[in-house]
Amino acid sequence: MDNTNLLVGLDIGTTSVKAIVADSGKVIGAVAVPNKGMRHGNIVDIDETADAISRALKEIANKTNAKIYRVVTGIPVEMLQLETASDLINVSDNGKEVGSSDVRRVVQVAIKSAVKSEREPIAFLPSRFLIDGKTEVDDPRKMIAHSLAVQGILLTAPASSLHNIKKAVERAGYQNNFFIPTPLAIASVALDESERTFGSIILDLGGGVTTATVIHNGQIKYANIDFEGGSDISNDISAVLSTSKSEAEQIKLDYGYADSNLASTKNKFAINSVGSDGQQMVDEVYLSEIINARILQILSRIEKGLVMHDALKLPGGIIITGGNSLLQGIDNIISSKLNIKTRIYQPDQIGMRNPVYSAAYGIVNYAYKMSEIDFLAVSAIYGKNILEEPNGHDKKIAKNTKRAVAVNETKVKEEYNRHELLEREKRSQGKSKNNTQNKDKSFKNFFKKFFD
Repeated sequence: MDNTNLLVGLDIGTTSVKAIVADSGKVIGAVAVPNKGMRHGNIVDIDETADAISRALKEIANKTNAKIYRVVTGIPVEMLQLETASDLINVSDNGKEVGSSDVRRVVQVAIKSAVKSEREPIAFLPSRFLIDGKTEVDDPRKMIAHSLAVQGILLTAPASSLHNIKKAVERAGYQNNFFIPTPLAIASVALDESERTFGSIILDLGGGVTTATVIHNGQIKYANIDFEGGSDISNDISAVLSTSKSEAEQIKLDYGYADSNLASTKNKFAINSVGSDGQQMVDEVYLSEIINARILQILSRIEKGLVMHDALKLPGGIIITGGNSLLQGIDNIISSKLNIKTRIYQPDQIGMRNPVYSAAYGIVNYAYKMSEIDFLAVSAIYGKNILEEPNGHDKKIAKNTKRAVAVNETKVKEEYNRHELLEREKRSQGKSKNNTQNKDKSFKNFFKKFFD
């Protein structure tokens, strides 16, 4: 099939690798395969992780009849570190129009000034640009300037952990185009605009890690990480019931309740216990008590950090996602324990109505909604070539990458440029003007660079 507008989002999790293919923003395929190469969010076996990535991407390629070469990968919040970053560059002593190369250059110097040793930049989120130190805009391009400054948030990850992820993707036979912060990706699909603006908590109940990320004004404000998750619940079941880990995992999925009030002692199921003759019968209440004990331990640790940062007072409450949000009654337990409103999020598209796909779905959604300025920031980190316009002819992606400029911002640009032109005319004293405007490269075919 035509791969021009295809985008592949990759979520490398502790217990499984999820891959989603979207065409012009619409999901056309999703898969999840087991992963044995990670423990508590970290890669412990690159070859095992690479094998899981390879199986996931080959399966999704066959499912969608697509040729996949490149992907966009999520970076979990436990690897992220936030730094404020700002810097200034000279555009021209005489003043000239700001171009894409100037935006890219000022972002690069801001990143260089803020990145710390043994960490690598993942994403840069500009909060504002300043023209000549006085005019604040979201997009400075086409404005006349002598100097250009930028202020924003830099997200970094440990260089060693990032190396392992890159190497796993490469060994799987693919290339990673760039990384996206997973919590921002999830927020783009799981939260509505008011929840992102006024403040909410994303509680991601993963297989190896549980994370609570505070989103406020569209940005990550705080994150609390607990290195226990669904695999620890399964281990508890395995130990208490003396059964294999694989059977314990299946028992959890088939009969598990987070809230014992929803379970019944009348409902029993058979298990194969080590050292016992034949199968043993266990009721739902006993199983739910095993599950509930571990969940409450995790929540108690998560709660401490959220209380310290007044996060439990945020109006958006807690949005629960991740594979273990499938445990029945989990929202009731969390709401009761933390005294806050809760809801469970899962994608509503056919074929991926499961919270396990929340991050991968968020990755493709976040990427398609990135503005041209966002792309320039990405190119400042990962290389200019990802923004070069290929020789394709498809223009459909333009609507996804075109940034809507506010009316007041356009007015500011026009008024500022008019003032600067008058000043330059006075200084030039009638000299002829032969300025050649810089033409910004088009972003319309950006996503074709994901495929050869």
